[in-house]
Amino acid sequence: MPRRAKRACRNAPEPDPEMPSGKRTKAMKTETSDKLVVEGGPSDSTKKAQAAKDCGNESSRYWLMKSEPESRMEKGVDVKQFGIEDLKAQPKQTACWDGVRNYQARNFLRAMKVGEEAFFYHSNCKEPGIAGLMKIVKEAYPDHTQFEKGSPHYDPSSKKDNPKWSVVDVQFIRMTKRFIPLAELKVHHQAHKASGGPLENMALFTRQRLSVQPLTKGEFDFVLSLEDKKPS
Repeated sequence: MPRRAKRACRNAPEPDPEMPSGKRTKAMKTETSDKLVVEGGPSDSTKKAQAAKDCGNESSRYWLMKSEPESRMEKGVDVKQFGIEDLKAQPKQTACWDGVRNYQARNFLRAMKVGEEAFFYHSNCKEPGIAGLMKIVKEAYPDHTQFEKGSPHYDPSSKKDNPKWSVVDVQFIRMTKRFIPLAELKVHHQAHKASGGPLENMALFTRQRLSVQPLTKGEFDFVLSLEDKKPS
């Protein structure tokens, strides 16, 4: 996310949604467990092409971006994470989404276009779920934290003339009318797997460790409709 305090973008391991346990916007990210699994893999051009393929051909794309709203220890440092209230409090309610250290999630960041909307998802917390909406206001550029030796996201293998990691800037749109918890989304996902509904293949459940995930218009619209309904 846009440069908020300094840490508006980052990613840590996301727990299995089957077992809800609980920065991101400075970007809050969430995926250390997948971290470098594809290092030494396909070239950047191949990855970008795959990201575009994964996102589909819809002229308007939607996203779900995870951030941890609570503090936690990372590399021996108490890291203050980033929740939607932090984004809302930023100048112009804008921040950079930094700290993503998973290649697929990074490629999704690089595929984002100005004006696309995303759900702000609170992860690795007591009750994970969707807290609000934001939009992309600046397309991908190098993540400054990869070059900062004091940052938990420092990557000594990344070079300024060929940076590995990217960020986008996001801007707060609004809170959802009510918090939509992971447990509720899971109920719909399970039902849709049987009925063929819009959440049948939602990445939140099929690619749960990714902190940045694409959504179809059907998935986005269905999840958004839940804010006007009583919790199931």
